[in-house]
Amino acid sequence: MSSQPVQGLPLLPGSSFRDPTKTAFHRSQTLGYKNGFAFKRLPTTGIGGQRLHVNQLSPAELDELANKRPTLTYGQAKQAPPSDFIPAHVAFDKKVLKFDGYFQEDVPISTEEHFRIRQVGIYYYLEDDSMSVMEPIVENSGIPQGKFIKRQRLPKNDRGDHYHWKDLNRGINITIYGKTFRIVDCDAFTQTFLESQGIELNPPERMIFDPYTELRKMPLRTYVTPSDFDQLKQFLAFDKKVLRFYAMWDDTKSMFGENRRFIIHYYLADDTVEVREVHERNDGRDPFPVLIRRQHLPKKLAEKKGPFPTCVLEISDQEVLEWFTAKDFAVGKSTTLLGRSFFIYDCDEFTRQFYQDKFGITDFHPVDVRKPPPEEIKQEIPPYNGFGFLEDSLQNCFSLIPQAPKKNVLKMLENDRKVLRYAVRMESPNPEDSKRHFVLSYCLATDMMSIYERPMRNSGRIGGKFLAKTRVCKPGSTTDIPVYYEPADFTIGAMVEVFSHRFIIIDADSFVLKYMEGNLESFPPAVVQSMRDHFAPRQAAAEAVKRLASDEPDKQELDALTEQIQEHMRRHNYLPDSSMQAAFLQQDKDGSGLISREEFCALCDHFKVPVDDPLFQKLIALCSHGENQIRYPNFLRVFEG
Repeated sequence: MSSQPVQGLPLLPGSSFRDPTKTAFHRSQTLGYKNGFAFKRLPTTGIGGQRLHVNQLSPAELDELANKRPTLTYGQAKQAPPSDFIPAHVAFDKKVLKFDGYFQEDVPISTEEHFRIRQVGIYYYLEDDSMSVMEPIVENSGIPQGKFIKRQRLPKNDRGDHYHWKDLNRGINITIYGKTFRIVDCDAFTQTFLESQGIELNPPERMIFDPYTELRKMPLRTYVTPSDFDQLKQFLAFDKKVLRFYAMWDDTKSMFGENRRFIIHYYLADDTVEVREVHERNDGRDPFPVLIRRQHLPKKLAEKKGPFPTCVLEISDQEVLEWFTAKDFAVGKSTTLLGRSFFIYDCDEFTRQFYQDKFGITDFHPVDVRKPPPEEIKQEIPPYNGFGFLEDSLQNCFSLIPQAPKKNVLKMLENDRKVLRYAVRMESPNPEDSKRHFVLSYCLATDMMSIYERPMRNSGRIGGKFLAKTRVCKPGSTTDIPVYYEPADFTIGAMVEVFSHRFIIIDADSFVLKYMEGNLESFPPAVVQSMRDHFAPRQAAAEAVKRLASDEPDKQELDALTEQIQEHMRRHNYLPDSSMQAAFLQQDKDGSGLISREEFCALCDHFKVPVDDPLFQKLIALCSHGENQIRYPNFLRVFEG
């Protein structure tokens, strides 16, 4: 750490003092990198952070560098090209000035108005200095409105000058084709554009409205009717409001009379009454909708004067003391209308609400006028006579023309052509019947059974159809509740009784087991297991046959190899011995077509067969059955022909 001499003191020991503000005494970095390249720079500070003025530019030099044009480095500055010319129809495209105004029109033929104020909108199109005048459309005005002056350049005076946007301002009058328009205001775009062009706008004015139109908007004068009852007020207050009552006319006292239902309408707008019929299906009456047309119905008439009958006279207001009103109708009471007594048993919800608000009546109790249902007569089914199916015979008791009983179509479609076949034996005290063979077929689509007897030669019986297709009831069931045989009832060893004939099931078709395993939920487990036990030996024998058949060599490969060996023997002049086949047959004691490998080799050596040849080795491999047996018929085919 170095010390600096104090100003005015000699540089002697003890005359220098350390500056406490200086803490960095390293040398300045003079190596730098810019854009990946190293360059040298002059230090700006010395040891201790003291600024070096010798390596910095003076303010005069900095000003000179700032004001000096870099012509030496970049050359003479190029002059900017002039801006492109933009035509007016491009610069002012879709830019329109809008002014609001009005004009006054005289009305000489009207006594209610002398002039009319019509509001318009004046549009100035900047792209071609054209103008148009549009009048807003007012509904039901009776005046052709809309486009008042089509778009064009409008003349300003007789000298041929046209209106320019500089001639338009707020609070001025302009004359167009003899009509004077007063401009009162403009929109925000128009105001901004004119102010940007240096035009001083006048203050906006208030739009003047048509006095006659404003007069029409005022409410009409109302008049009060001096009478106590205002029929117009009643009509306006209760128009389309109708009281509805459900009534019954009891006419059973007259000949061929009956109880008939009607609907009574009471119109609150004019206190008229209407009675309409309620038609039911197959009631045997013509569809006349109205019993009493809409009219005022008299409730109390004046006393008769004179013997002339009143039924042929029209009832006038002088002859009626009282008319029917809304308070004369009530639920649960009878009302006489033109000589007919109607019992009102119910009304609609609007009628209840009206009586509750108008008269304070809240107890509405509808009366049940429905006829009690007739006593049901139980049909007695006659006993079954034994002819035909039970379901077909039962249809004769339900209708005069019997209909075919309904069938389970879905079941018939799912089980179409599915038949379970069983081999059965007749159980009979006659020993000759035990030799008869029968086939019981159960149709799954219709649940019907049929029995066929197989014909036997020299048995003395023709055979054929023993029982046609029919549904067979189980023993002990009755015709009232019949219980028919089902597929779950047929199992090996079960006895089936068919019309006093007993049959024992001794065998079944393979489809029976397949169907049971596919529908296990329809069969008891014991029935399925008994059927599996019955078919177990057959399945074992079938698997053995399949295993034996699987050892058979490929026929095409055997034929091709046989032709090659025969051609090979012809080239080597090998003549087979004619007694070779007899020798092989003699060794096959059981006639199975198989001999042991030792016997086969001994016979081949006896007849000098070249078993060491590759072709014969391949043939022996194809004819091998297991490890120690040879299928010799396929081998002897080589020596034939």
